[in-house]
Amino acid sequence: MRGADTFTESLFTMRHLDDFVPANHPLGPVRGMVNQALKNIEPLLSGMYATDIKGGRPSVAPEKLLRAMLLQIFYSIRSERMLTERTQYNLLFRWFIGLSMDDTVWVPSVFTKNRERLIEHDGVIELFNEVLAIANQNGWLSGEHLSVDGTLIQARAGHKSFRTKNGSDDDTGNFKGKKRRNDTHESTTDADVRLYRKGKTASELRFMGHTLSENRHGLIASAVVTKADGYAAREAAKVMVADAKQVADEEDQITLGADKGYDAAEFVEALTELKVLPHVAQNTANRKSAVPDHIAASDGYVISRQKRKLIEQGFGWAKFVEPIRQVMVRGLEKVDQLFVLTMAAYNLTRMRTLEQIRLQTT
Repeated sequence: MRGADTFTESLFTMRHLDDFVPANHPLGPVRGMVNQALKNIEPLLSGMYATDIKGGRPSVAPEKLLRAMLLQIFYSIRSERMLTERTQYNLLFRWFIGLSMDDTVWVPSVFTKNRERLIEHDGVIELFNEVLAIANQNGWLSGEHLSVDGTLIQARAGHKSFRTKNGSDDDTGNFKGKKRRNDTHESTTDADVRLYRKGKTASELRFMGHTLSENRHGLIASAVVTKADGYAAREAAKVMVADAKQVADEEDQITLGADKGYDAAEFVEALTELKVLPHVAQNTANRKSAVPDHIAASDGYVISRQKRKLIEQGFGWAKFVEPIRQVMVRGLEKVDQLFVLTMAAYNLTRMRTLEQIRLQTT
């Protein structure tokens, strides 16, 4: 017998949000790790707001905002307005964020207002560090063998916004045949971007993202965004390696893998001063490599060269889900926050897979 095409809505429901989410949903393990990390940084999140004794209207919980920002990355949602719209009717999103079926979803401007607060108190950086701490507790990090690399990030600024600093450009926007340099021009949309090209790519307004990964499972151990120039990659690598050296055991011999772009005498000397073995790919094209031959002939050097490709997977994942292919925020601090949060999301996805592999082998 044919069923009737009718719709009868119940006035009440006795089901929980957990009933609508499959027990084996990929977000389940991720949600558990995120909640653990947020619990560890709860004192920091509480210090971001005025104390209750002063009164005022309660804000949206920063834990919910951070979970929502992670969802935006996981599901390649291009704007906060679209994110809040989907959260309104998506029970999976409500479950991950921590909203009940009856809770009102906040307006998109809440993200804008709280983004500055998270930057001021390093909220995203602390979340990233706590995710790494969870990975370290599970034995998924290798603090001795590291790799470093960088990637170009297209800014949210167009070529027509790149004008002379003294304002002598006309309003036609026709820059064909005109020489434009970073020392004489800047973007009126985002003053932190730089006109930069690498290899055979065209000159674009860009930032540079840098990551330091460990070689055991390819987890990102450090991430930062800088202005785009020819020296930024090596300078950022020095800072990240120095930080990694401080937290490592003194007896550990740290190695650093990198591509040919890092084969510079000053960079290799800086690693030597830090007592880090430079497993940098030798660049012998019409020049002498700064990497000593006895290091390049070692077995560890060969292994570092093989493991270095893991760091590219983080960039590939981040650009596939789109947050850093072309950023939707402006300003170095905001782009850096988005980049670090994206790398935290990437670590969470890899850690979920590592946990599943562990369960299958036990």
